[in-house]
Amino acid sequence: MLPNIEPTVEEHILDIYSIPDHDADDKMRPKSRRSKLHFSWKDIGISFLILLLATLFGLLFEHFDFSEANIIMVYILGVLIVSVITSTRIYSLLASIISVIVFNFFFTDPRYTLLAYDKDYPVTFVVMLIAAFITGSLANQLKNQAKQSANAAYRTQILFDTSHLLEKAREKDEILNATARQLIKLFNRSIVIYPRDEGGLEEPCFFAAKDSQDEEMMVTKEERRAADWVVGHAHRAGATTSQYAEAYALYLPIQLNNWSYGVLAIAGKQPLDAFENSVLLSILGECALALENEKNAREKEQAAVLAQKEHFRANLLRSISHDLRTPLTAISGNAANLLYSSERFDEATKKMLYTDIYDDAMWLITLVENLLAVTRIEEGSMVLHLSSELIEEVIAEALKHVDRNKEEHSLKVRRREDFLLAKMDARLIIQVIINLVDNAIKYTPKGSEIVISTRKKDAFVEVEVADNGPGITDEAKLHVFDMFYSGENKIADSRRSLGLGLFLCKAIIDAHGGRITVSDKKPTGTIFTFTLPIGEVQLNE
Repeated sequence: MLPNIEPTVEEHILDIYSIPDHDADDKMRPKSRRSKLHFSWKDIGISFLILLLATLFGLLFEHFDFSEANIIMVYILGVLIVSVITSTRIYSLLASIISVIVFNFFFTDPRYTLLAYDKDYPVTFVVMLIAAFITGSLANQLKNQAKQSANAAYRTQILFDTSHLLEKAREKDEILNATARQLIKLFNRSIVIYPRDEGGLEEPCFFAAKDSQDEEMMVTKEERRAADWVVGHAHRAGATTSQYAEAYALYLPIQLNNWSYGVLAIAGKQPLDAFENSVLLSILGECALALENEKNAREKEQAAVLAQKEHFRANLLRSISHDLRTPLTAISGNAANLLYSSERFDEATKKMLYTDIYDDAMWLITLVENLLAVTRIEEGSMVLHLSSELIEEVIAEALKHVDRNKEEHSLKVRRREDFLLAKMDARLIIQVIINLVDNAIKYTPKGSEIVISTRKKDAFVEVEVADNGPGITDEAKLHVFDMFYSGENKIADSRRSLGLGLFLCKAIIDAHGGRITVSDKKPTGTIFTFTLPIGEVQLNE
């Protein structure tokens, strides 16, 4: 237990940190303490050595005919040094008495006896004793005050450090860990914290003091019952209290605004004094406030995520309601014409109607695939099934499913190395290539050239989809990968894009650990580039 400090310092610190606990147990109130006599062979040896040196100096002074007053001052100085060096006041008192006896024995007539012939000597002895004792007492008091001031400064520093650490902590575990470590510094006792969730107290977290063996005694069923009682009654229990007094530790609630965020236990049955109790309550109050702030921040973040999801759903539904209407109306209209008036159309007209229905159906299929993928990304349920695949085969498979209008463009595939393996989820990368090629087809005029090229770059496979169309403005480059961004260029068939394709491409490539970028092609056009980690050949022997 740390020693008490002076009342003025204590009151000043309590004004800053104390949190009243009206339910504190009677045993926590300050009690008068009696100093116990404590003898140390080390202190006795130091006192004897100092008095021996004082006597030797006295004999030296006498040899040089110094007055007795100077010799008396040497002994008073010796008592002063004893008071400063030794641990308790008893040594300064004994040194005062012994110094008078030794002075009488060595320096008064008759020498080497305890008799004194001069009638002034008794007064000299009394004054010497009183002067030595007062000097020693004052020195001892100053030493104690210095210790108390150091303890007060140490406690105050711990309180400030605790406040600073809890202010920086962002997670629940960080808050509890910082609280426990600071209390261990303050009391040098092991700490157990029972965090609380909606279902009650969680498993205990044990924080050991230096060289302690308390864990087995603090983490038991009996101790857990005391912690459960504390969280249920919002009142301290355990050692030094009337509730569960047989417990090994003292249990206190970590409480704020009538809600307990957990229970903290301090090892040992030694009671806390008033100041220690106040400091403890201050730290628990700081801990509860930090846990309250962490809870509010977590709930605010969850509310923001929920609001973002609702905003996403609203935008998605609004976009779908507009963009599905046109192709569905076209499909139903063309199908009705073929159903009820097919005999009036020649083969060329019928083929045109069939083609329009096919194009609109394929656009809807691509739209639905993108919507499903984006939904999985937003929910965090997109799972990658990675394997090493030939990038050429993946590109060839993707080109089988791109927009029918690819026939109106010059589509080429170029490769610098044969048999490039990339680590990927082939199904998702096919979707990326389809989106990039369809995007180039939609936003470039007929006859434009679209080139897909691959190469090895460091530890990645780099894939480029380049066109020689009108290009993208610098302003648009900053937003092309944003959700629901469709740019300023109009699609050739006037059908509005949802702006999900490039957003989806970026999400898929990021999930693979790659990177996707957009840049200008000289003299005109746009280049979309993405990278994938190089795959390794696996040989099954």
